[in-house]
Amino acid sequence: MDIQKKNVGLIGLGYWGKNLLRCLHELGVLHTACDLSPTVIAERSEAFPDAHYTSSMDELISSPDIQAVVISAPASAHYDITRQCLSAGKDVFVEKPLALTVAQGLDLVALAEQKEKIVMVGHILNYHPAVIKLKELVSSGELGKIQYIYSNRLNIGKLRIEENILWSFAPHDISIILMLLGEEPVKVSACGGAYINKNIYDTTLTTLEFKDGIKGHIFVSWLHPFKEQKLIVVGSRSMAVFDDMSREKLFLYPHRINWMEGRIPVAQKAQYIPVPLETGEPLKMELAHFVECIETRDAPRTDGREGLRVLKVLEQAEKNLVSDAGIRTHADAGNYFVHETASVDDEVSIGDGTKIWHYSHVLSRTVIGQRCIVGQNVSIGPDVSVGNGCKIQNNVSVYKGVVLEDDVFCGPSCVFTNIYNPRAFIERKDQFVRTTVKQGATLGANCTIVCGTVIG
Repeated sequence: MDIQKKNVGLIGLGYWGKNLLRCLHELGVLHTACDLSPTVIAERSEAFPDAHYTSSMDELISSPDIQAVVISAPASAHYDITRQCLSAGKDVFVEKPLALTVAQGLDLVALAEQKEKIVMVGHILNYHPAVIKLKELVSSGELGKIQYIYSNRLNIGKLRIEENILWSFAPHDISIILMLLGEEPVKVSACGGAYINKNIYDTTLTTLEFKDGIKGHIFVSWLHPFKEQKLIVVGSRSMAVFDDMSREKLFLYPHRINWMEGRIPVAQKAQYIPVPLETGEPLKMELAHFVECIETRDAPRTDGREGLRVLKVLEQAEKNLVSDAGIRTHADAGNYFVHETASVDDEVSIGDGTKIWHYSHVLSRTVIGQRCIVGQNVSIGPDVSVGNGCKIQNNVSVYKGVVLEDDVFCGPSCVFTNIYNPRAFIERKDQFVRTTVKQGATLGANCTIVCGTVIG
């Protein structure tokens, strides 16, 4: 994308949106800025009078001149707006979190891959010069073997009513820890308290446990007397501190533990060392990365899959929070039916109104839309996308590589294939061939669909 071509839309000009507006304007890529409030638009137009504004989100999303959309809306609206934009063929940058459930996140990632569009999540600290340098220190071994990571993200400030502190503050630190270690935790636990509003947590402490014994603690609160944003990485050779409230941001503490006679550990303290950093505003660097990915079609550093990994930790943490009556949870199951004899694997998205009947099996990373009927003895997945309103009759297997768009009918015992020349003694999972059944198509009973076909 030509950096001078203004083809990025912005939805939401409020608390954080005004910062996105400024950066997109300075990058020279802003086409249209949208907010539902005429008052907010009037305020923003004073600062940036040459930008084009609208109060109609539909006008922005439907514009053929807008290739990508940046979303800064309440977290509860992220899923719906992102889905609308992807469905309209737009690349999307959405502020954290990607969505409010893993099922929603899976749906968005699958839709983006189906549409061959970019989804990038606003985990801004991944673009902070101090965090980028910290990753280099960890990867190079300068800190030694990583033993422990903990963070404090504390403040007294804006209290959210649409999300709790876990979903508001913790995504930043979860994203950094997963990025630094390059793996997902094997166990997540959390505790917290709701003091201002019994329905919303004000403080949470989340613990992440990784397979090689590393642990991470994330303490977040908006009931704190002062602002603190620190992340500390403890290694066997040195400790690193990322202090976002300090002017120098990143410090090394080359403390040592000496073992005295009798196996007595003694700490040997050392003077801290500020780490030189490149300069740059993280938000502008983040948006410049999004613009670059639009042009190159490369996956963003914080793409939908990365956002999904963060969502999984958030959802596990919330499920493990103290189960006080009335506490709001984002992880409640959707309004769908699964028969007691059916089996649904982890990382599966099922839309509202869908029914899955006797002895059927939905495999991992599969997305099934709304109002679908899945009959008896049906197998779907893994990594399959089924649109809204589909009917899959008894004894059908929908394998990896098959995409069913909206309102597809699969008759009883119809057969899909995903390999041209399967052999029992040769594994050819890397040779799956895509089959697409377009919206509204009907496949009769017992028919066989040869892979590589597009059925209109």
